[in-house]
Amino acid sequence: MLNSILKHYAAEYNGEIKQGASGWNNTTYFIESRTRRSVLRIYETHQDREKIQFEHAVLEALGQRTLSFGIPLPVKTLAGETIVQTADGSGRYACMFEYMEGMRPEGDSETAAYSFGNAAGELVCVLAGVEPGVQPSYRPYYELAQSYPACTPEIVQQFCKQPPAFFHDLRNALIYIADALTGITRQLDGLEQLPQQLVHGDLNYSNLLVNSDDPAQVVALLDFEFCTQDVRAMEPAVIISGLMGHGSERDQAAVKLFCQGFSSRIRLAREEVEAIPALMRLRHIDVFLHFMSRFFNGTDGPEVLRRQVQSIYADLRQLEKNGGWLDESLQQSLIG
Repeated sequence: MLNSILKHYAAEYNGEIKQGASGWNNTTYFIESRTRRSVLRIYETHQDREKIQFEHAVLEALGQRTLSFGIPLPVKTLAGETIVQTADGSGRYACMFEYMEGMRPEGDSETAAYSFGNAAGELVCVLAGVEPGVQPSYRPYYELAQSYPACTPEIVQQFCKQPPAFFHDLRNALIYIADALTGITRQLDGLEQLPQQLVHGDLNYSNLLVNSDDPAQVVALLDFEFCTQDVRAMEPAVIISGLMGHGSERDQAAVKLFCQGFSSRIRLAREEVEAIPALMRLRHIDVFLHFMSRFFNGTDGPEVLRRQVQSIYADLRQLEKNGGWLDESLQQSLIG
């Protein structure tokens, strides 16, 4: 199958194939020829060409801007397209990107935090002026009900309060998440009134590259698959929700450094900053509903949802526990 995909590209993009890291939604392969390296990406969980076209339209628009960091650049096929359908009958799509030097962040979460904030702030500023010319396929985070029609409040409450046997030992965690869903649902009204623009929507340490010789320096932001129109403050909210970790001193230091780097590029209005803790809870609930939907439709087995429940429960508890210093850090650093 992989060789049949490579036939769509110029000879210089054909070469030795090595499997790279795979995420929840796609699989990557490194292609190395005598003259160049590239990255082949196969979309595993959807067969929606329009979603990929929007992602590529955003990347093409960003590619025309001067950025201090790299972004994925789609490679065109011999036919001038950036998307190839696999020949295995699965309906999946694949695309090729130019290879970028760098490595995934390792170890200490605070090492690249300031640079991450600086790059994210720059991206927010640039995305504010991007007009991709096509409508986004993904809904904003605050449209939970429309995004996950299989996970109605009634279904979620029933599942959490009377979980299947495989999840019975997680009942307390599930009830806590269900209560958090009820709480965040009450806070959704009015969020759409906050400033909106295109946002990446899924920035975290797994979606960036740092300099191999200087791990404190972010050199690329990756994976724009979930880019969409949303409230601007959702961008830092998603990132900070990932940096919170276990709430250790290092995690707190990472959040503060990120906020300092972010605010060196852009400041937010007070109402945006005050909404970030709620937006962080919204992010965690969205992830829960995302994996619950995957469980319901058979994409993942129950063990995947179990791990997500445990992780999301811990994240929500950590946010509850550390709300005080987080609010203080956000207001000190991000308000313009």
